[in-house]
Amino acid sequence: MRVLLPTLTELGWGTPAGATFTVQKFWAGPPAWATRLERSNGTVDYVLYLAGMWGWVRRVEPRSHGMLTDVAYCVVPVLEELQNTRLRRKRFPFELGGVLLLTALGFLVMGYHPGLEDDGIYLTAVKADLNPALFPYNANFFRLQLEATVFDRWMADFVHWTGMPLAWAELIWQWAALFLILWAVKKIANRLFQEEPARWGGVALVAAMFTLPVTGTALYMVDQHLHPRTLATAMILLAVWRIVDEKRWQAAPPLLVAFLLHPLMAAMGASFCVVLTLTSAQALRERARNWQSSMAAAAIPLGWIFEPGDAGWRKALDTRTYDYLYRWTWYEWLGALAPLGFFWLLWRYLRGRRETRLADFALAALVYGIVHQALAMVVLWPASLVRLAPLQPMRYLHLLYFLFAMVAGCLLGKFVLKRHAWRWALFLIVTNGSMYTWQRLEFAASPHLELPGLGSTNPWLEAFAWVRRNTPENAYFALDPHYLEAPGEDYHNFRALAERSQLADAVKDPSVVTLVPELGPAWERQIEGEEGWRKFKLGDFERLKADFGVGWVVVNEAQTGGLGCRWHNGGLAVCEIP
Repeated sequence: MRVLLPTLTELGWGTPAGATFTVQKFWAGPPAWATRLERSNGTVDYVLYLAGMWGWVRRVEPRSHGMLTDVAYCVVPVLEELQNTRLRRKRFPFELGGVLLLTALGFLVMGYHPGLEDDGIYLTAVKADLNPALFPYNANFFRLQLEATVFDRWMADFVHWTGMPLAWAELIWQWAALFLILWAVKKIANRLFQEEPARWGGVALVAAMFTLPVTGTALYMVDQHLHPRTLATAMILLAVWRIVDEKRWQAAPPLLVAFLLHPLMAAMGASFCVVLTLTSAQALRERARNWQSSMAAAAIPLGWIFEPGDAGWRKALDTRTYDYLYRWTWYEWLGALAPLGFFWLLWRYLRGRRETRLADFALAALVYGIVHQALAMVVLWPASLVRLAPLQPMRYLHLLYFLFAMVAGCLLGKFVLKRHAWRWALFLIVTNGSMYTWQRLEFAASPHLELPGLGSTNPWLEAFAWVRRNTPENAYFALDPHYLEAPGEDYHNFRALAERSQLADAVKDPSVVTLVPELGPAWERQIEGEEGWRKFKLGDFERLKADFGVGWVVVNEAQTGGLGCRWHNGGLAVCEIP
């Protein structure tokens, strides 16, 4: 067994030249807490050295002083913490720079598109908080979903406090969220792996896979705009880090922040934290007894679960195919089960080895995945529980994909990349290059980075910008209910970017209706009023005005006959209904 003389010398300790002593375990039985210390790196070395040094000072054989060894165990944690503190201080600038660099690389690869997809809800709500005069019509299509989160109010307050333009505030917080995610991944990897290439392999792969679709759930690992789910994910991973670092109570504050930002994702993150705590704790059997009371609490009658929902709500739900687990394709099922198989194989491989921390982590991920997968399959099977479908239990995969990418990247760094520069270069080029190419194909008609102050040649974005600058704040618009799916539109939301009210759409608004069933009748009536949009003429637009109070439309050039058009760009026109 090696003796760490240089380390103790750095701490002001030393041994005279020529001093010798026998290094062996000679105490009858160490205290219980000493057994735990033996598992940490270098601890036994310090103990044996201290015991031997004490024997040299006393000029007696150390094996006669088993009691002194127990005293040495009391000194070990102090010495070890001093050494670890020095190492952390030296490593911090390197870690900070590396995570910042990979954050920048991940951001450049994934792109930035404010107002895209879900941002039609969140960005719109923030703008409504900043200017209550906006969105006098149909505001419930974004307000009601945000009643369970403080995200919009918090962002609006941040803009008020700092005086920063909203566009820049959202960009800064997007960067902060990405950095916190990668920082947490690095810290978790530090605890699970000893090799530095392994640790950075996990961070690099997560950064490259930011826009990896989470199979069947209609989610990316990270959205290309600021989303409360991204911030909540950062908080969840920070909580996981504190648990892996055996400072479990420090996981509570980030989990609380996650609950305030995105309750659904936070609940799934908290469940993983509980499983991780149990699998890594020696008192697993004792804590398992508490499950009975938790199960009893879950039996509280919830009659709303068995309500069938009205026709409008069911129609909106039918547009969300990802809510129906048993309609998933074979490759979506493969994407759900592959991480479970990965963690099962990893746990089986490690459980007989000395890498207990990584084995416990793999077991926690496996148990978390199996429990949630089983729960989703039970909940989404009977038609009587259709009201639970919008809770999207399969979105547990979002966190599991992060853990999968992190551990897979760490293993790749440990066994393949190692310290070979050319392998790292090839790895970064392949992973980041492929994801960048896919993003450019996905949003081919839009700038890859839609940064504040930069213009756009996208005709839809040009139309939205003109509407925002040249129409009254209380203007009420109608668009093709499927405009988000139009060629070249790239899923940019009218409400969020034009900052004007609009009739319900058939692409994004249904996701809100599934969560807020009372919106079903209004949504269904408006969608029915817009049926056949592409064949609408002046009379149809006048009917919309009479039925819903709509005064403005965004239409194709071919539909402008009789309308009072104020702007056009050769493909689209913004017109007022006479």
